[in-house]
Amino acid sequence: MRDGIHPPYRPVVFRDKAAGFAFLTRSTLGSDTTVEWEDGLNYPVVDVEISSASHPFYTGTARVLDTAGRVERFERRYGRERERGEGD
Repeated sequence: MRDGIHPPYRPVVFRDKAAGFAFLTRSTLGSDTTVEWEDGLNYPVVDVEISSASHPFYTGTARVLDTAGRVERFERRYGRERERGEGD
């Protein structure tokens, strides 16, 4: 690699505040805020909205949508009107 053209690659803490989960990894992202990690050193911290601790795919707590209610609502609005219109 040529010097001076790449961003610095350094340890960074990614923190999911909603789940209370954080992990230390290396990244080119930086931040003005720092946090003290378990090893006693301060690292830049990047706050994320979703991580493996809060994403339904990883946690197994997927939200089930009420598709039956939506279908019934659609049939009430459009299905019955079509049936009434065809018979007249």
